[in-house]
Amino acid sequence: MDNNDKNNNEIEKNNNINNNTSETSGGKKNADEYEKVCYICRRSESRAGKMISMPNNIYICADCMQRTFDSLNNSGINYDDMMKNIPGMGNIGGFVFGDMQDNMTNKQKVKKKKEKTDSKKDIDLTKIPAPHHIKEMLDQYVVGQEHAKKIMSVAVYNHYKRVANADSDVEIEKSNMLMIGPTGSGKTYLVKTLAKLLSVPLAIADATSLTEAGYIGDDIESVVSKLLAAADNDVERAEHGIIFIDEIDKIAKKKETRSRDVSGESVQQGMLKLLEGSDVEVPVGATSKNAMVPLVTVNTKNILFICGGAFPDLEDIIKERLNRQGSIGFTADLKDKYDNEPNLCSQVTVEDLRNYGMIPEFLGRLPIVFSLESLTKQMLIQIMKEPKNAILKQYEKLLEMDEVKLEFDDAALEAIADRAMEKKTGARALRSIIEEYMLDIMYEIPKDNNIGKVTITGDYILKKGAPVIQMRGFETPLLSAHNA
Repeated sequence: MDNNDKNNNEIEKNNNINNNTSETSGGKKNADEYEKVCYICRRSESRAGKMISMPNNIYICADCMQRTFDSLNNSGINYDDMMKNIPGMGNIGGFVFGDMQDNMTNKQKVKKKKEKTDSKKDIDLTKIPAPHHIKEMLDQYVVGQEHAKKIMSVAVYNHYKRVANADSDVEIEKSNMLMIGPTGSGKTYLVKTLAKLLSVPLAIADATSLTEAGYIGDDIESVVSKLLAAADNDVERAEHGIIFIDEIDKIAKKKETRSRDVSGESVQQGMLKLLEGSDVEVPVGATSKNAMVPLVTVNTKNILFICGGAFPDLEDIIKERLNRQGSIGFTADLKDKYDNEPNLCSQVTVEDLRNYGMIPEFLGRLPIVFSLESLTKQMLIQIMKEPKNAILKQYEKLLEMDEVKLEFDDAALEAIADRAMEKKTGARALRSIIEEYMLDIMYEIPKDNNIGKVTITGDYILKKGAPVIQMRGFETPLLSAHNA
């Protein structure tokens, strides 16, 4: 009997041992749910073929096992003596395979693909709300932006109709979106709220960390890897999900550069097939491909991509185009005609985005382009008090835990909105301003259990007075650091 026959006998013994232990310990249930991954080359069973089971839940593909046997035969090691000295082959050279296998986290387990059935069974249109219902739900959380909410509601609903209609003779094209709006206008918040309302996997990625393949940074496929993690490593769920890529304006083509543009135009080129739809090899449980990470193939054909960015200085490009129409004569427009236009981004065209640095191939794969409105003073006041999780309601809840009622009068809300408009950072400025004035109140309230009500006045925000507190039937000003 030669060494190969002996090796095959040992493999059969190990398979029997592993099968017995898995059935008794309940490991067979996990094996049915997740794909087996080769311990050496990290390929999944769908890519490497049938796996050979080893003790301690270790799986090795046939290619790696054959290479191991070849190296052992060529090295002159007596394989029989080694197997006799190591019962169960659980410890070789001081390395405990069971402990090493436990270090591979559940994040790198890939769920098996189900047998292909009718796609209509996976996506039930009766469970996806109609566009007007989606907008009504968004209205409870997001103030204003009526046009943007309407576009997103229709796009998401049509996307899932397209997925459910996959087997039809008429193939419906995917409608990816490009969202433009100033900072703090609610781009990311809209997508987060949409994902919370719909029971679909959603991943939010940042384009600033993406680089061309081979350079330090995240690869293009990392955005799909985040969606796979959001879908609990279920490839079929991930292939029907939504990906939101924020800060998309950061990958614009650089105007003048003397070095290789590894995070600009090259990233746009790499995302073309991703947006259009193709089979992508995605690392599981990591953002980059390496020898210790299993790979799985994900088809992006039915994944809806939403890109968003602030696009600073885009207004200057739009003004230049609008002023180009007539620059001489009695009908000429003044150069400062559009300087005070609050929603100039609503007049954006594909030509403006090309001048900004986005390549035409990339823009062609984002057919829906829309902009968000700049926040006005009245909208900021509504944002503070109307949504379900409005910032004022959050502070009211905090003081309610101390059995204290908190109120803001209208003058205080207007003063806070005026300060937020000066900062020009949108709704993000509200929390920093309110946090500044609530600091002393949150510090003083727990000192006295007799305080029952606190009213924030406009004079307190303008640093001309103090908040009014009510203590068991009489009112007195509360001293603060702003007054001192």
